[in-house]
Amino acid sequence: MSQVLASGGKKPDVQISEVGPRDGLQSTKRIMATADKLRWIAALHAAGLREIEVGSFVPPKLLPQMADAAEVVAGARLLPGLTVMALVPNQKGASAALAAGAHKLTLPVSASEAHSMANVRCTPLQMVDEVRAVVALRDAHDPAVGVEVGISTAFGCTLQGRVEEDDVIRLAVLCAEAGAQEVGLSDTTGYANPAQVRRLFRRLRAELGERAGAAHMHNTRGLGLANCLAAFEEGVTTFDASQAGLGGCPYAPGASGNVVTEDLVFMFEAMGVRTGVDMARLLEAREVLARGLPEEPLYGMTPEAGLPKGYAMEAAHV
Repeated sequence: MSQVLASGGKKPDVQISEVGPRDGLQSTKRIMATADKLRWIAALHAAGLREIEVGSFVPPKLLPQMADAAEVVAGARLLPGLTVMALVPNQKGASAALAAGAHKLTLPVSASEAHSMANVRCTPLQMVDEVRAVVALRDAHDPAVGVEVGISTAFGCTLQGRVEEDDVIRLAVLCAEAGAQEVGLSDTTGYANPAQVRRLFRRLRAELGERAGAAHMHNTRGLGLANCLAAFEEGVTTFDASQAGLGGCPYAPGASGNVVTEDLVFMFEAMGVRTGVDMARLLEAREVLARGLPEEPLYGMTPEAGLPKGYAMEAAHV
């Protein structure tokens, strides 16, 4: 079923940006084979997901799970209508991602200085300079390639503790001024609560308008869906999620559990909010993931409980 058909013939109301092949796989002990990654990405695409973060361009010695990022980007580019996204921490990573053919680059810019130094060995302000350099590199290579920033640890940090909201917004504005087309907020450590999410996204949208980007929430303390709903109520329309809840951050102790794609899609569709994702095919993609990563724990309430009796996506939109 195509994205349009999965939405009852109408354009989706929200975009689910699948980050499992990057954010999820970077945290697994077992390295997923390239062919299995591509089968999983193809299954996610078949379910209607149209933006997928397929890898990160970092030194293989740091994240061996991402050593095949260029090959995965090349394979994913063959899927029609898919925006192939890659995480890049710096100019070197961006150059490699551009050479591989990524459609969009994502830079992690942490609001916590402690996390920033642990994650990318730069201060937050140094990362703003990196954003500016990556934008210039993109302009020279292909201006059509998107550049977005996710403000990491925007809601708190396991290393630093409290992160001041003024610092988060100030950093987001600096990233936008450096040329990022979108700047979103990431709950890297699972510290966020719905009131905080509403407050910060309201401020972000007031400062950046249409350049305010995605909500990237973790379910570490069980508030992932509640935080996504809070962001949606503040006007956010793009949400990162990871199939089966895979993921976390290797440089943020205690961080775990991205929002489960299956649960997020079910929540929105049950509300009558179109995602463009076909739930049956999304569950089939979960099976492809399970075959590619045997013995890896997979999470999600909806896959465990099943869909409600008589549930149909079309009926949710009546």
